[in-house]
Amino acid sequence: MVTEQEVDAIGQTLVDPQQPLQARFRALFTLRGLGGPGAIAWISRAFSDDSALLKHELAYCLGQMQDRRAVPVLVDVLRDTRQEPMVRHEAGEALGAIGDPEVLEILKQYSTDPVIEVAETCQLAVCRLEWLQQHGGEPAAAGPYLSVDPAPPAKERDVGRLREALLDEARPLFDRYRAMFALRDAGGEEAALALAEGLSCGSALFRHEIGYVLGQLQHEAAVPQLAAALAQRTESPMVRHECAEALGAIARPTCLDALRAHVADPERVVRESCEVALDMYEYEMGPAFQYADGLEQLRSHTS
Repeated sequence: MVTEQEVDAIGQTLVDPQQPLQARFRALFTLRGLGGPGAIAWISRAFSDDSALLKHELAYCLGQMQDRRAVPVLVDVLRDTRQEPMVRHEAGEALGAIGDPEVLEILKQYSTDPVIEVAETCQLAVCRLEWLQQHGGEPAAAGPYLSVDPAPPAKERDVGRLREALLDEARPLFDRYRAMFALRDAGGEEAALALAEGLSCGSALFRHEIGYVLGQLQHEAAVPQLAAALAQRTESPMVRHECAEALGAIARPTCLDALRAHVADPERVVRESCEVALDMYEYEMGPAFQYADGLEQLRSHTS
């Protein structure tokens, strides 16, 4: 049983800018796992931080928790044009993940936002909510992935046809996302390479989601493309950040060189993503039972 005091202690780590970013990330993912109003309150407090990467992950976690009590803070973040585009985008995606039809009008309003990543995210979230209404709720989880995704996987199973749909920029973005998640669920080298081709597509939002999905898939075949995208200084920081975190999740020796090369990157969100990815790499390679170890760390220090 987790006490309120323990939740508060983990929350204090999350909101403390003096703590290493890696420790704050682990605290965040611990709170996500614990859930409840206390965890949501602490996560919400951290949106005043100056790290766009951390705030992006706050929004992501609130969406994955699928607790309607997080809707008001996410709407505030989406509306706040002082927040970085990648943070506002993630707030929009999180609202879609929570799936409350009451936010449909707000998402439609921001579907024409001047920031293209925010607009495309809200368009996708509207499509997801409408799909949920038409199909009577959440799609059944396929494979080992427990994430709440911005689109349900396509029913098509042929990797070649899914690749065609993924890379066809004339198709609606929602359909291409459905192909993306079906390729992730298919798994294997052919699917990983098809997904990696998506890193050359036109939409930065789409490329960033490809990076995220390749991190879930954890297939070594995609490492060269992920490392190349991370190294490209002209690429959107939002894309480079997801590629860094994917390399940390794949956790092969070839990933290490790419991440170490960018720990001093001039772009803060890339630099911080590499720090967090190296921490993820250590977790993937080490004996620890779980990455979100804030509770174990707390109890080991107080026992």
